[in-house]
Amino acid sequence: MKKFLSVSMAFLLSVALIGCGGQVTQPSEGAAKESKSDYPNKPINLIVSFAAGGGMDTGARILTPYLEKELGVTVNVINKPGGGGWIGWTDLVNAKPDGYTIGYLGTPNLMTGYLDPKQNRQHNLDSFTLIGKHVTDPGVIAIRSDESRFADIKELIEYAKTKELTATSTGVGSDDHIAALKVNKALGTQFTAVHTQGSAEQKTAVLGGHVDVLFANVGDVISLQKNGEVKVLAVLAEERSPFLPDVPTFEESGFESVISSPSRGFAAPKGLDTEKLEILRKAFENAIKQEEQVKKQGESGLQVDYKDIAEYEQELREIETGLIEISDLLGWK
Repeated sequence: MKKFLSVSMAFLLSVALIGCGGQVTQPSEGAAKESKSDYPNKPINLIVSFAAGGGMDTGARILTPYLEKELGVTVNVINKPGGGGWIGWTDLVNAKPDGYTIGYLGTPNLMTGYLDPKQNRQHNLDSFTLIGKHVTDPGVIAIRSDESRFADIKELIEYAKTKELTATSTGVGSDDHIAALKVNKALGTQFTAVHTQGSAEQKTAVLGGHVDVLFANVGDVISLQKNGEVKVLAVLAEERSPFLPDVPTFEESGFESVISSPSRGFAAPKGLDTEKLEILRKAFENAIKQEEQVKKQGESGLQVDYKDIAEYEQELREIETGLIEISDLLGWK
């Protein structure tokens, strides 16, 4: 009897709606598709493959609140330094592709970590699901503010031609390491890399007088320059950094151009389904393009340079090709 009454009531309601000019609508295809997934519904882990306090860590943590607002869940930054970035990136590619583990990629470390035959890594660019590019952070050469052996880039280069100087690096094949090797090859200098696990350790080593020269990135030195702790001698880019307008490029200083312009972006493990990828892609794009986020990154010396998945992949492929072309300099032959 109850079943009969329920069916009767439903029929009468339908008739009433039609009679009043109303209509019974079915969910749209888009709405039905959205209802299939409630992703994300729990915290997301963001792996940063370098130590806390460095440029990559800073950039990720500035972005996180805006990303959380877009996604509606907490985003936990997890630092996993070591291996030139590949401790964290290995954990990323081995993570379950469910959208709850993402990572911050950095060039050229990402490529040198698998292109270097000595590393014998099975992973490569195809092991990741790219989400989008975040920032560009050009390389710099800096010294302690109380350095007495050389005062500018010309004096530093002349000194390094006759005497060995130690230089910071965030790992074998990192952008800092490659920059020093390029300068050595172009000018006959004798910079010897001292490898660390991140830019925070780099800065401590130079400020403590344990390493002679700081090869780093704009984002790593901007606060040190403002505080008078270091003197940035040159920017390794085609143009001056808008955050260090008074610092000349290497070429402006009268030397052969040496470019070091690492990029950073986001990825998930290979195999992430397209629906979740699109949710992440849109959230990252919106968060990265937030005017306030761009301003805060700039205050830390990080230049926002958003690129979508296709553009970001093209850039990474070009960087990969460029590294293969200097494989002899990196000792891969």
